[in-house]
Amino acid sequence: MPPDQETIAEQVFTALSDPTRRAILSALAEAGPATATDLANRLPITRQAIAKHLGLLTEAGLVRAEPGERRRVRYHLHSAPMRVAQQFLAALARDWDGPLSALKDHLDRDLGTS
Repeated sequence: MPPDQETIAEQVFTALSDPTRRAILSALAEAGPATATDLANRLPITRQAIAKHLGLLTEAGLVRAEPGERRRVRYHLHSAPMRVAQQFLAALARDWDGPLSALKDHLDRDLGTS
């Protein structure tokens, strides 16, 4: 995987490691674009904390900020970085499938002969 794609995957995994950020992404996926205030009203966290998490999600490319009316910023999901992370995981799975299959076959043979 090219270095910039690995960096993107790392940022996505870092962003997803926090349950509050996962809740924010889930809220945006479920109800669509929202402001930090909207999200604070839906989640058990302060608006200031939401804003901090939205900053990290924006840096990771998982959300995009779009100016709205009355200077209210609305946040939208952006899925491209998630696809990069999925490709990273798929590549790892391919690398593991062969050795894991060989281990299973070996264990099946050993258990079958005892």
